[in-house]
Amino acid sequence: MKKNILVTGSNGQLGNELKKFVASTAECNWYFTDVDELNITDEAAVERFFSEYQIDICVNCAAYTAVDKAEDESEVALLINAGAVNILADATARRNALLIHISTDYVFNGEHFKPYEETDPICPVSAYGKSKAEGEAILAKHKARHILIRTSWLYSAFGNNFVKTMIRLGKERKELKVVVDQIGTPTWAFDLAGAIVYFIENSQSVTKSSIYHYSNEGVISWYDFALAIMEEEAIPCNVFPIESKDYPVKTKRPFYSVLNKSKIRQQMGTQIPYWRDSLKKCLAELHVNG
Repeated sequence: MKKNILVTGSNGQLGNELKKFVASTAECNWYFTDVDELNITDEAAVERFFSEYQIDICVNCAAYTAVDKAEDESEVALLINAGAVNILADATARRNALLIHISTDYVFNGEHFKPYEETDPICPVSAYGKSKAEGEAILAKHKARHILIRTSWLYSAFGNNFVKTMIRLGKERKELKVVVDQIGTPTWAFDLAGAIVYFIENSQSVTKSSIYHYSNEGVISWYDFALAIMEEEAIPCNVFPIESKDYPVKTKRPFYSVLNKSKIRQQMGTQIPYWRDSLKKCLAELHVNG
């Protein structure tokens, strides 16, 4: 019997990458939705959708991710990143379905300078981080069977992200200044989608809820990332390192948010791709698709 899978926020980076796996998962019926098809902050609408399509697995890719804007729109961020999570958790719990929810490295304060494990205490320093942490707290006390995956520095050939911004700015300017004192790991959304598909294919063995960390392998700064993008694209733009204090933004970012991935690596029994290898593949895709 085919599994019925709902993907929310499917017009975003991760949702679009999941669409690539439809052909390889013939045993699944996929339902890709975004806010126009399903408003996940509307409890009645969510319940109707789950009932009509008999959802077995919900992958929640929907999120309020405008980090700086969230400082002024904290209530909206909470509604989407926490309130909607509660609604989806209720709907899955009533059917013993599985909820796969995506969270972020921003739930950590980035102050202890060792790769964060799933069991480390969270301490967000921004409105965005606090809204995602609240979503995690809701899941932690909920009866819904769920998998929570924290990720970091997400990019893809879809939507707006750091990689595409650096390419555009690099072609427009002779030089760029990028922060060197924020350390983490990029994540190609396609690789993360593959990890999600692993849990979908093994959903019957998920008997208890769990948290996993997933990003690509390696540790770099945003400056290193920008430099690599210019090198791979052969863009003659000079990239200079600056400190966070010299780059004015509204929201404080974690200075160190490297995620320990040993748990998910052991679970999946496979190596996670190195960040630069995945960057090359994403850039190749960007060239193919124009």
